[in-house]
Amino acid sequence: MTTPQTVRLQEKFDLFSAHWSPKVVAELNGQQVKLVKISGEFVWHSHEAEDELFLVTRGSLLMRFRDGEQRVGVGELIVVPRGVEHQPVAETDEVWMLLFEPATTVNTGTAGGERTVTHLEHL
Repeated sequence: MTTPQTVRLQEKFDLFSAHWSPKVVAELNGQQVKLVKISGEFVWHSHEAEDELFLVTRGSLLMRFRDGEQRVGVGELIVVPRGVEHQPVAETDEVWMLLFEPATTVNTGTAGGERTVTHLEHL
């Protein structure tokens, strides 16, 4: 058995600059821990079978819903339940987040489109 290794989030964030392109930094029980940097608005979308957890580590996130919105600051998280349409928006120039979701989760959910990432890089 291999000894588990510590994941240093800052070091992993320093390895990439692309926006809206999640990177896998850990896996457990069919779930993935991903890091992502965002800027601007993402597409409106939902996930039919997966809940998503968003933990902000830098910047300020606005999570829009069809019936309202929530602001999420550094050290705060929000869980978006499956089936709930949402749109992540970076309120600051750049937002860094840790995502926790099933490995089957596609970043654009049911919306698809040019921002869909089909192959996730493992850091």
